[in-house]
Order: sequence, then structure tokens, then C-alpha cells
Amino acid sequence: MPAMLASADLLTAFVLFAFVSSITPGPNNTMLLASGVNFGVRRSIPHAMGISVGFMVMVLAVGLGEVFKAWPPLYTVLRYTGAAYLLYLAWKIATSGPVGTASSSARKPLGFWGAAAFQWVNPKAWVMAVGAITTYTPAQGYVTNVIVIAALFALVNLPSVGVWVMFGSALRNLLQNPRWLMLFNVLMALLLVISLYPLLFVESAFS
Repeated sequence: MPAMLASADLLTAFVLFAFVSSITPGPNNTMLLASGVNFGVRRSIPHAMGISVGFMVMVLAVGLGEVFKAWPPLYTVLRYTGAAYLLYLAWKIATSGPVGTASSSARKPLGFWGAAAFQWVNPKAWVMAVGAITTYTPAQGYVTNVIVIAALFALVNLPSVGVWVMFGSALRNLLQNPRWLMLFNVLMALLLVISLYPLLFVESAFS
């Protein structure tokens, strides 16, 4: 049995960490909230699933791979690519049209693969993945424990981020007024831009 599952205290602590880090605000949840408002729950499901699966793959890569230690410049490339992509997503959210109009229906929510790929340029996701591996992964049976950690994180993450989609969907009726919707989308875009701070200005663990 993996040491992770054999220790009830460690397992409980990790599940709590996974829940708190998944449900608290960050780029993923900001975008899911906006997606729930602009597209509803059903159209946002692939986005939410992409986050959970993409993050699971990231945890596996961080735990089992040494790519960033072997080639630190790769992390720098991802850093600035991530910054550019976040600015692009912020612009898309800020310019979303009113709910139910032709301009808003012509736009598409972020899909499964886009959301999965986004985890690699998401600063909060990196902090979560590195924290999970360095703090909650026992050395005994390390490879198996990494797989367990990644799978558990995905199971906890999906319903946690789903809460933000449902909250956004619940706000749809309140944001039928185009002015209020525009204000909401601009606020979500600003939050995404603010989330760039750790990506650009915090010292990299791989440098």
C-alpha cells in the first residue's frame, strides 16, 4: 500500500490542502466564474474538466520529471508565454458581449484541451503542484505516491472548481443588464491581470 494511503493523518491533510487550494480564487476559478456567467454550466463543463485533467498531468510531470531542473530556461519561456496568454484571455473576457446576444453566442468558452494546456502557464497551478509533491509525497514508494497524489488532486479539484461555474451561472439573470455585465467582465479581466504578479515577479524555484 502506498505510504500516502497508509497514513490517515497525511491523507487528511493533503485532501484539505487540495480542497482549499482548488476552491480559492485564482486564474482558473476567475475564468470559470466568467464562463458560467457568459456561457452557462453545460457549455463550461469541458473547461472545468480540462482544468482537473490538465492539472493531474502537471502534478505527475512535476513529481516524476526533472525537465525544469535539467533545463531551467524552459521555465522562463513558459513564464512569459503564460503572461502573454493570460493577457489575451483577460482581453477576451473584458470584451465579451451581453448574455444571449449574437456577439456573445458567437464566442466560444475555453475548451477541454485549451484549459488543460493552460495549467502549464498558470502560476497558481505551479505553486499547487510543487507544494503537493514537496510537502505531501512520502519518499517510500515515491512513484506510486505521486500517482496517488495526482489522482486525488483531480478528484478533489473538479467539484471544487465546478462551484465557481455554478456560481457564475447563478449570476446570469442578475447580469442581463449590459452595463453590469460589462463591469463584471472587466473586473474578471483585471483579476486575471493581477494574477500575473507571481508569474513575473516572484523568484523561480527552478532558476
